[in-house]
Amino acid sequence: MVDKRHPSPRGKTGPDAVPLYGFQPPVGTPYGLEVSTVEDFFVQHDDWPWNPPRPGRATFHYLIAVTEGELRHDVDHVTRTITPGQWLWVRPGHAQCWHPPGAARGPFILFEPDVLRPDTARLLAPLTAHDAPAVLSPHPEDSVWLQQTALQLLDEHRALGRRPLDIHHALRRSLLESLLLRLADAPGITPVDAATAGTGRGDTYRRFTDALELHFRELHQAADYAELLGRSVRTLSRATRDATGKGVRELIDERRLLEARRLLGTARWEARAVAAHLGFTDPANFGRFFRDRTGLTPTAFAARERTPTP
Repeated sequence: MVDKRHPSPRGKTGPDAVPLYGFQPPVGTPYGLEVSTVEDFFVQHDDWPWNPPRPGRATFHYLIAVTEGELRHDVDHVTRTITPGQWLWVRPGHAQCWHPPGAARGPFILFEPDVLRPDTARLLAPLTAHDAPAVLSPHPEDSVWLQQTALQLLDEHRALGRRPLDIHHALRRSLLESLLLRLADAPGITPVDAATAGTGRGDTYRRFTDALELHFRELHQAADYAELLGRSVRTLSRATRDATGKGVRELIDERRLLEARRLLGTARWEARAVAAHLGFTDPANFGRFFRDRTGLTPTAFAARERTPTP
């Protein structure tokens, strides 16, 4: 499994505790898609990575269907509880942390964004979006179908060598896309905007949000993302305004602020560590950035979040 070959350093806290992992499936696994089970993951990793818990980020999707037991998992510093019939989705760039293994069972799917065909990826944009729900509860009439498709995908993944490689991969990708398209109908997922799904600007905005989630800690200018995406700043700005009514810099600042609120509140990081994590060279600049957007200093916000509500 991917993270076992990329262990993060033990004993660190703060910014260094959230490394970014790339997709590195076992030798012989083709085309950016790996399928296993939660129980096999726990067995293969023994006491890692929950003893002690270590957060990390990935450039690929984690998708887990819980069929038995209960799974607890941190996504962006918030502990989620996934029960039978529900799905956990950790998207590229999200901070995540495993809890000690319990009795959870179910298929475990890891895949890179590029494994999806472009037309399917556009249809799935609301589902793969970084602000989509981390825990999905499909409609009851879809649950059995989804679990059966996930198990078919697992069986096909384990059948490497049974068929020609290109057919094997086509089957895996077809099963994955079928599963995701049905999962996109889960409550809480906004239907795709047909007016922009197939446009160049819509694709540019989708690629920008993917890049932003991976790089908002170190890239803070519109020009940085325009260069990364091979677009002009003007083209990128038009794409973000068409999609959200906001400029590129405003979206970058919003994502940095969201991370700051999560780290100061739920994760209880010190303000200085948050400032360094988000690329501020001076904690005072971070303090002004945070206060201008929330009306509170980082310290005051953290104290408020830690005070129990009467």
